[in-house]
Amino acid sequence: MAVKLKKSTARRKAAPAAAKRTVVLVATRKGAWLYHSDAARKSWKIDGPHFLGHTISHLVLDPRDGRTLLAAAKTGHLGPTVFRSTDMGKTWKESARPPAFTKAPEGEKGRSVDHTFWLTPAHANEPDVWYAGTSPQGLFRSDDGGVTWAPFSTINDDPQYRQWMGTQQDGTPDGPKLHSIIVDPRDPKHLYFAMSGGGVHESRDGGASWRVMIQGMEVVEGFGFDPKLPTFHDPHCLRMCPSNPDRIYQQNHCGIYRIDRPSDTWVRIGRTMPKKVGDIGFPLVVHPRNDHTAWVFPMDGTQVWPRTSPDGKPAVYVTRNSGKTWQRQDAGLPKTQGWWTVRRQCMTGDTHDPLGLYFGTSSGELWMSRDEGRKWQCIARHLPDIYAVEAAVL
Repeated sequence: MAVKLKKSTARRKAAPAAAKRTVVLVATRKGAWLYHSDAARKSWKIDGPHFLGHTISHLVLDPRDGRTLLAAAKTGHLGPTVFRSTDMGKTWKESARPPAFTKAPEGEKGRSVDHTFWLTPAHANEPDVWYAGTSPQGLFRSDDGGVTWAPFSTINDDPQYRQWMGTQQDGTPDGPKLHSIIVDPRDPKHLYFAMSGGGVHESRDGGASWRVMIQGMEVVEGFGFDPKLPTFHDPHCLRMCPSNPDRIYQQNHCGIYRIDRPSDTWVRIGRTMPKKVGDIGFPLVVHPRNDHTAWVFPMDGTQVWPRTSPDGKPAVYVTRNSGKTWQRQDAGLPKTQGWWTVRRQCMTGDTHDPLGLYFGTSSGELWMSRDEGRKWQCIARHLPDIYAVEAAVL
């Protein structure tokens, strides 16, 4: 017998909003790991390793669908490639055509991609488009979600750009690279990228043409380098402010900079860092809702560039006034004998409030802060050398 329910006159409570999930993507020298948590970020579920034995330079979640992952991978005997997953890493499929330079004419010496280094999803209005930067310096694009890749624009073979890139033996210990590919959220045709070495470059016509942006940037002293030549400029990391796309922060081989468009001149804001620490480093993070706030992780850039935390005392530094002043944030970090550093892609933030910060070290530790850097805790140890860290809130 069916029971007829009386219509309730009481106001029904709204269903609680679904709790947001947090995922931290960790790319290492010997594989990749995914760390899952809720909005509280107090406990973590580990998923991995993926691609054990592969060098993973970058692992990125597509913010446009919240489930597609691309992994820039390389092994010694299989060479460089890109893997794609459309189910958050449950299954993977290799790109049918990974990034590769155009074959040189017969009799001419060509270039080959050593590894794909940087992956960037395109504009929200271009759901299947991705960009990739490689080592040696190359710029590539995929129009089918990362399945196939082709050289993008003309810079890969442009004689002037090739001169600025230097030789394949130049640059950082693991090779020169094109990185920090940025898409303006207001305009899919407005693009930036940086080269180590080779300077910073901007396009406003979807890659049909590019202009150099090195005014105000310094070069290493004592070697006779001409600051007017992009060849001698080594930007380590560029970050556009989500809350103000006209502001870009830069961590450079020669300091920390900021530019406010339409200005074409970079301003060195790292001179206000403590002199004993300096303003040399690789990673940089900007606050998603406050363009005055940014974080850096300094390293020892003196003499032979040991690439360790200054004096073995690792710390994050934050500015909350666009670089006028900086504060040290080291609560929970080793006070001494912390001889590691953080690579250019190894520090990131989520979008929670308060913001969560994450960084991975060259000694295989994953650190996090749930309160915008005030206190730190280690959530993973004994991983391989960490090459990249990304965070997403789903």
